[in-house]
Amino acid sequence: MSEVYIPDNLFAGHVMPKVDDTVTVAAGQGVLARGTLLGVVTATGLAKVVSKAATDGSEKVYAVLAENADTTNGNVQATVYLTGEFNENALTVAAGDTVADHKASARAVGIFIKSVVR
Repeated sequence: MSEVYIPDNLFAGHVMPKVDDTVTVAAGQGVLARGTLLGVVTATGLAKVVSKAATDGSEKVYAVLAENADTTNGNVQATVYLTGEFNENALTVAAGDTVADHKASARAVGIFIKSVVR
């Protein structure tokens, strides 16, 4: 049986090129879904789900998670997108936040968040 491709509509355009890289995602965040906006903790360099309540550097968007990442049992290396155009409806942020809360900091690093009609 072959795998079936199911599009997730993460991308919202192709004018801005997608640049990928890897980051170390901090342990203890559970399973993070592809499309999660990540910030980086200044003191450790570890990526966490971006949160407007944070004051450790992870309040600013650094990247978009390109694949699911299970942080249950420790830090994990994960592929991320550093730039590109993304569908706001396919992005995930910390509980209590909205994608709109992070649009400006995402724009500052070359991540463009767009409204896409589904």
